[in-house]
Amino acid sequence: MAISKKMQELSQRSSWIRRMFEEGAKLKALYGPENVCDFSLGNPDVPPPPEFYTVLEQLALERTPGRHGYMSNAGFPEVREAVARRIAAEQGKLVSRDDVLMTCGAAGGLNVVLKAILDPGDEVIVLSPYFVEYHFYIDNHGGIPVVVPTAADFTLDLAAIAKALTPRTKAIIINSPNNPTGRIYSRDSLVGLAETLAAAGKRFSTTIFLISDEPYRKIVYDNNSVPAVFELYAESLVVSSHSKDLSLPGERIGYIAVHPEIAYKDQLLAAMTLANRILGFVNAPALMQRLVGRLSGAVVDNRIYADRRDLLCRILLEIGYEFTPPQGAFYIFPKSPITDDAEFVNLLLENRILAVPGRGFGAPGYFRLAFCVDEKVIERSATGFRAAFNKAGKS
Repeated sequence: MAISKKMQELSQRSSWIRRMFEEGAKLKALYGPENVCDFSLGNPDVPPPPEFYTVLEQLALERTPGRHGYMSNAGFPEVREAVARRIAAEQGKLVSRDDVLMTCGAAGGLNVVLKAILDPGDEVIVLSPYFVEYHFYIDNHGGIPVVVPTAADFTLDLAAIAKALTPRTKAIIINSPNNPTGRIYSRDSLVGLAETLAAAGKRFSTTIFLISDEPYRKIVYDNNSVPAVFELYAESLVVSSHSKDLSLPGERIGYIAVHPEIAYKDQLLAAMTLANRILGFVNAPALMQRLVGRLSGAVVDNRIYADRRDLLCRILLEIGYEFTPPQGAFYIFPKSPITDDAEFVNLLLENRILAVPGRGFGAPGYFRLAFCVDEKVIERSATGFRAAFNKAGKS
């Protein structure tokens, strides 16, 4: 066959999220969108902040020659300077523009980092439940994903992480607030993680990078905050995007920031800049770079997500579902009322509710609901959630 065997295999293992999204398209065509409750895809529907439109209009009117031409593969210096100031404020470290590389979203950023650091056979620890694409990214650059479960409440299991570290461990990816659980890893647990990684690096005479994937950093509730990894561990990188905090997932704009004291910093930055080109990104979109460079502190209205979280939690709790209320992001990760999470997702599907089975995130026995949907969708989902729960024998 003309298609590579690897891509055929990956296609068969492809994202449950996209699979359910496609099922949803069929249901909507059959019954009408207004009769389907789609919680499958984390596609933010809250509008960008007003400042976004003001700056976009200003940029659209500029006619300076070369405004849409190539720039350094790392991005515009003035944009990296602006992003560095924000990261320094968040991370409590003096970050310069030379420590920042603009990317095509967080996904592009993760691929750039992994391309830069991995040799074939290197291991990367991912914590389950995890974002479904991590395995594909790691495999794409010759690495081997090593899955380590979190604790029952989705907090870090430091003993399990320590046990998984080997001389081939090159990095660990953390995602906080987490997709799919909404868990924010505490500062104390991250201190323990930093100590664990440093001890293993010393024992094996290696550098173990901590890659913090943070697209949901600003989507938090109940006065929670996300601890700064740069304050805790020098061998760390932050990868993020504006897909969620500015509601711009389709614009593919993000960044990588490296700790100013990271080992082999100059070589790492040079390798990532080259990787940006090799992977075909070349550079982050020029227009969006300039736009986010001019937005200072803008963020979507989190109160909308908070209200939706509270509404969906109330509905699920009244029916009898078990779950940990999310501290951030816009997902709830309830336990499946029956052992087979895919079977239960099919019960929901019969009631025109789209969810994603937990096995797609490395956590069978759960299912994910993305509540970045209109409140009316959440309200009318109550009947279907109850019907599926009752059919599962939990009434």
